[in-house]
Amino acid sequence: QVQLVESGGGLVQPGGSLRLSCAASRIIFSIYTMGWYRQAPGKQRELVATITSGSSTNYPDSVKGRFAISRDNAKNTVYLQMNDLKPEDTAVYYCNARYSGSLFSPGDYWGQGIQVTVSS
Repeated sequence: QVQLVESGGGLVQPGGSLRLSCAASRIIFSIYTMGWYRQAPGKQRELVATITSGSSTNYPDSVKGRFAISRDNAKNTVYLQMNDLKPEDTAVYYCNARYSGSLFSPGDYWGQGIQVTVSS
């Protein structure tokens, strides 16, 4: 069974930094587009960052310049470096693995989520 396990969340003051990690198992990690999404109370889940198998990245304007996604295929791990955190970044952050190519069966998997709270 595919597993995505997030770590690195917690409480941080405004302006601070956190690095989230997501370790994947039982997938061919290198072919998957990996992503981070978040969901704040009472809001829909939203995209935070994605990184393709070729390491192309994508961010919404709300985090561009503050967050950086990266991947280590040797460790089957994706990271999200979050800098200059704001209270509005408070949410549960979810790791996602998605493959829709033709060489293997498609897959769309989610981690269990990890809390990030930005507060003084």
